[in-house]
Amino acid sequence: MHTTHHDPETHGMSPAQQPRSARRRRRRAAERAARPLLALACLAALAAGQDATTGGAAAATTPTLEETRLSLGKWIETQQIISRERNDWQQGREILQDRVALVKKEVTTLQEGIAQAQSGVHDSEAKRDELRAENEQLKAASAQLVTAVQGMEAEIRRLYPSLPDPIQIRLQPLFQRIPAEGVETHVSAAERFQNVLGILNELNKANNDIAVSYEVRTMADGRTAEVKVIYVGLAQAYYVSARGEAGIGRPSADGWVWEPAPAVAADVLSALEILQGKQSPAFVPLPVKLQ
Repeated sequence: MHTTHHDPETHGMSPAQQPRSARRRRRRAAERAARPLLALACLAALAAGQDATTGGAAAATTPTLEETRLSLGKWIETQQIISRERNDWQQGREILQDRVALVKKEVTTLQEGIAQAQSGVHDSEAKRDELRAENEQLKAASAQLVTAVQGMEAEIRRLYPSLPDPIQIRLQPLFQRIPAEGVETHVSAAERFQNVLGILNELNKANNDIAVSYEVRTMADGRTAEVKVIYVGLAQAYYVSARGEAGIGRPSADGWVWEPAPAVAADVLSALEILQGKQSPAFVPLPVKLQ
């Protein structure tokens, strides 16, 4: 159905009499009306060509039932393989994820262990440095102790010959433990100190004691006789024989020196009887020489 539109301004005019603008509007309107018809015609021609083409191709390429069945079977098999591979991949991924999580946990544990070990190493190094410093202090103190005990041992060696014979006999086991001067020893400083203190303890007790001893001395006439000796500490001694021969002894650097002293015989006998409980305590005058 075609509808003609009339412009009121140009109605009744010939085409030559109409303005150019009116002619252009009329031409554009005609073109717009013809476009749908042209498109329909093109589509109809294209459809007719396609039908002719596909009709001949379909007759040539139509698959048989057996081919369709085989193709469908391969397609189903392919889908099954894809599904199986997808499931396997999913399971593998989960296993890998679990392994990764486990490895991460182990890494974290190892890192914590390394941190603890490093902290322990730091503490150990600090403790080692502390022990090393303490060891150096102990070595210095031990060296001082060794020097001190060496001095005391040397003093005891010097004093030993001037000790009374009974004291020397008593201290002989301890004195033999003192290393010879200038000789290296493996005895510890503590053991050497203990030995020196044992000797000094015995000397201190003997120096504050009055002891009686039976000894053999050489008399003034050159003969030997058994005598009773009174030791007053470590610095003085008196003896008397059964025949009333008396003498006085004093220490020296080379040992005790004994001198006859007949004048003190009675006093020494009185002192002996008092010490043995045969007389009542009394003042007994005896000569003393202090050095």
